[in-house]
Amino acid sequence: MNNRKIRVVVAGKGGVGKTTLTALLAHAFSRRGMPVLAVDGDPQANLAATLGIPALHPITPLSEQKAYIQEKIGGVPGRGGFMVLNPDIADVADRFAVPAGERIRLLVMGGVRNAGSGCLCPEYTLISTILASTGCLPDEVILLDTPAGLEHFGRAVAQGFNCALIVTDASYNARSVARDLSRLARQCGIRDVILVFNRMHSGSDLKEIAEEMEGLFLDIRSMPHDPCLPRCEPSVVPVVEGECPVMKRVNSLAEFILSRD
Repeated sequence: MNNRKIRVVVAGKGGVGKTTLTALLAHAFSRRGMPVLAVDGDPQANLAATLGIPALHPITPLSEQKAYIQEKIGGVPGRGGFMVLNPDIADVADRFAVPAGERIRLLVMGGVRNAGSGCLCPEYTLISTILASTGCLPDEVILLDTPAGLEHFGRAVAQGFNCALIVTDASYNARSVARDLSRLARQCGIRDVILVFNRMHSGSDLKEIAEEMEGLFLDIRSMPHDPCLPRCEPSVVPVVEGECPVMKRVNSLAEFILSRD
């Protein structure tokens, strides 16, 4: 297991539970003795609180680490100098990740202005390089919590990650986004694309989802509607320590991801 490098991107429509799933998986892998780097790629930056980091300890996002960006990327377009488009970022986690639990570290990316196809701003160049180069980072497991969609960093994510968890709930909009993200992830060349049906109330809901998504995913996993989660918000730590029902499913998902490597 020590030679494995698990690289998982978690995507889906806003509000379906991506951040919660990312945090629960971080604990599931860490409990298996695996060092985990949880990467918050969502500008709203809620992963810290979900992992249990107190709000009294503010974290400066990587996109605001101007000295590091200048050190790695160099010149700023329009202000003279040249940009380094393939910087060495092997030290990024050791310099900026913060402890977020036993064997868990958190790296907060922050927002990037003008992120998207063709953007050459230094912040975007640095962050996309980090995402594309996760193989050079030492952590056995890297989990990336994304904003809605994969469009901003699609190519970088495809290069750096071998598994995509597409999260949905029972709503029409979330299911529609999940179908689109499945196609995008496969077009990017991500090897394993798994659907996670969150907040499932009944087996009939799961059957309907399975029929609708047939052929789009390697596997379909479900997470039950668990009253433990809203009671414990924002942190998932009590859910993990209390062995709430959802943790059994999260542990099963973690084992499936490990079996694919």
